[in-house]
Amino acid sequence: MNNSRDMTQGGVTGHIVRFTLPLLGGNLLQQTYNIVDTAIVGNVLGDDSLAAVGATGSITYLFYTLCIGLSIGAGVIISQFFGAGDIKRLRAAVFNSAVVTAVFGTVISIAAAALAEPVLRALNVPENLLPEAVLYMRIACGGTVAVAAYNWINAVMRALGDSKTPLIFLGAASILNAGLDLLFVLGFGAGVGGAAFATVLAQGLSAAVCIIYCFKRCGELKLSRSDIRTDRNMILRCIKTGLPIAAQNGLISVSMVALQRVTNGFGETVMAAYTVSMRIEQFVQQPFSSLNAAVSTFTGQNIGAGKSERAVSGLKSGLKISVAFAFVMLAVFALFGKGIAGCFVNGEEVINIAGAAIVLTGCLYWALGIIHTVRGFLNGAGDTGYALVNGAAEVVCRVGLSLLLTAIPVIGYWGIWLTTCCTWFATAAVSLIRYKSGKWRSKAIVENHN
Repeated sequence: MNNSRDMTQGGVTGHIVRFTLPLLGGNLLQQTYNIVDTAIVGNVLGDDSLAAVGATGSITYLFYTLCIGLSIGAGVIISQFFGAGDIKRLRAAVFNSAVVTAVFGTVISIAAAALAEPVLRALNVPENLLPEAVLYMRIACGGTVAVAAYNWINAVMRALGDSKTPLIFLGAASILNAGLDLLFVLGFGAGVGGAAFATVLAQGLSAAVCIIYCFKRCGELKLSRSDIRTDRNMILRCIKTGLPIAAQNGLISVSMVALQRVTNGFGETVMAAYTVSMRIEQFVQQPFSSLNAAVSTFTGQNIGAGKSERAVSGLKSGLKISVAFAFVMLAVFALFGKGIAGCFVNGEEVINIAGAAIVLTGCLYWALGIIHTVRGFLNGAGDTGYALVNGAAEVVCRVGLSLLLTAIPVIGYWGIWLTTCCTWFATAAVSLIRYKSGKWRSKAIVENHN
């Protein structure tokens, strides 16, 4: 069954909502990988093991997100070719982006696993947590190629307007991940290493089966022998489009690593609270991330078809939805923050800090929504070079403010979460300025549609 969707015709908001909902379901399922790991590690293995896993979060995401950025870039190219009706070059982009993803994913997997211990020592991870943290990171990062493969096929299908097919396979993988977590951690007593291995194995299987299915069932992906060849120009185009997004994600991750290092200096209790708040935040960010992808695909297809004003209408619809959701989540956290935090850990002090922290950051979710929505629009329009500016803004804010605010005695460790709020506000402002400049109008990848 072919679930491709042409977004260049029909109602704007309807397309975005219908496309976003399966994406949201998929992203929420994907977050259950982290949720299940956190819940099992925190409740079965204890607060120290949870802190050890949390200490790897930012650096693990750094390696993952480099591959994810390249996949997003491939999706931008494919969506514009799809909107333009250029199936031949679409297939060339699919094959050559797969080559780029496979090579980068393998290299990053090897490098990340090898660098685990020195990197975590540089992050000032407490000595008593280091063995578990190193083990978790080596296994999780060693599977980066599986993460890259899944995100690549997901990006390809999204570019074709299909957000339903990846959801089906991810749902099965999430159930498998939960079962494997329980088997390895509770059944085999494999500790944090078992939790990491369960996640990698589940996502790898999801990627493999989804790729096979999509290439057999989706007409646009039925490559002929002439399509299966490396094209130097297309490879360079994939790298040129995806690399700035990967670099942006990398810069953001570096800033998160810097913030994690500051957090580590406040000891195990604050580390555990930060881990819990980050897990909750990652879960809540999924609607924003889903809108990002929906707006990016909508924009890419319409820019490819030469309909820039229709693309702008999609951005406006996305902004309204994201801001409304932000205020709903603030209300939920204000009422149930501590109860939500208590689902992940048992320590009362950790729960109190994490519960208050998610209310604090919730006050700026509207800015986070703007960041995701505008970023998706600019990427879809082909203005991926701006991603570096966006990433640099986050680095400057997150690194500089974390050192400044936590050094103020009356603020102390609360500066960790205040830094996040200020960073979101500043980055949202920079994103809106870029959109208003109109430079995105001349960045289309598909020729003759500017």
